[in-house]
Amino acid sequence: MTASNAWDRLYWLWDVLHAIAFAGTLTLLYLSSASGPRLAIATVALCGVMIAYAVGRTKIKASSDDVRPAFGFVVLAPTLVAMFANPTSSFILFSVCPMLYMSLPPLLASVFTVLVTLMVPVSNLVYNGWDESSFATLVPTTAFLIVFGLLVGWWANRIIDQSRERAELIEKLEASQAEVARLSHEAGTAAERERLAREIHDTLAQGFTSIVALTQAIESELDTDLTAARRHLGLAARTARENLTEARSMVAALTPSALTAGSLEDAVRRQAERLGEDSAIIVSCEVEGPLPVLGTATEVVLLRAAQEALTNVRKHAEASAVGVRLSVVDGSVRLSVTDDGVGFDPEVPADGFGLRGMRARAEQVGGSIKVHSGRSQGTTVELEVPA
Repeated sequence: MTASNAWDRLYWLWDVLHAIAFAGTLTLLYLSSASGPRLAIATVALCGVMIAYAVGRTKIKASSDDVRPAFGFVVLAPTLVAMFANPTSSFILFSVCPMLYMSLPPLLASVFTVLVTLMVPVSNLVYNGWDESSFATLVPTTAFLIVFGLLVGWWANRIIDQSRERAELIEKLEASQAEVARLSHEAGTAAERERLAREIHDTLAQGFTSIVALTQAIESELDTDLTAARRHLGLAARTARENLTEARSMVAALTPSALTAGSLEDAVRRQAERLGEDSAIIVSCEVEGPLPVLGTATEVVLLRAAQEALTNVRKHAEASAVGVRLSVVDGSVRLSVTDDGVGFDPEVPADGFGLRGMRARAEQVGGSIKVHSGRSQGTTVELEVPA
């Protein structure tokens, strides 16, 4: 429940206070010895006070600054008339004083509260004349009314201010929550875009690269080696089908198709075998011992790392041999891809997405990646993920 709603829902307590004060004042007025025109004038004036409240309560409740001050001054007139017509009407101040604080600025409301309360002994003097005994009673009564009026008014004003402050805070909080939701949505969109970029790079782009290389080989073999051309044509068709399967899996946000067809070990072996089939590189794949049960996300990271590392060997390493090894080391699963190619300087920033994407994937599952390479020294890529 917001602060503004709380103020609306609890406002009926003020209605109860004003109704009790009005009913009690009228009861005391008619129980007194008053009669004649003065009684009628006091009754009409008291009714005027409550009619003014009934008419203006909606504006007070809504904190309408263009109406509230006028309402405060309107209430004072019938109050003074009732008090001077019959001093017993001064009990209506238990209702009027909170009204002043609800409609006027705090300082001005305090001034008028004190002034209107001081009219209590004045109205008694006008109505009854000078009487020391009654005057001795009026002084403490008036002092009590002043203190009571100021305290109740201060409390009412404080409640109103707190309601407004809470309403403003809630509005700011709602605005902040909306901003957080917007930023979270943008961050999620960026993360999803990054994930799709890695998926496309690690699967579709590599597959299309392989198809292009096979097509070029077929063109050169059509007139010289039909057997090799047919073999490369079959590989191109198989790669295209696998790319199509990967694309469908990506759209459906499923596990990579290479993992749905078997275990992680089988998927990595198939990637190594494909490199050997697509090129003249001698490829070996070794799995040391049974691997522990891994989560799907971890298996995807290992598979994509193997795909990326082998693609880099084919495209950049100029290697004659490459070794792939899956093993368990100190509670972690390690993937190692080693080639005897030309190597590179790992300290030089690369423009490609490959290694950067591999590192990002490894971090998502709490893993790490190391690259050991040098000019003419070959390259070793090691990825470790928690088992």
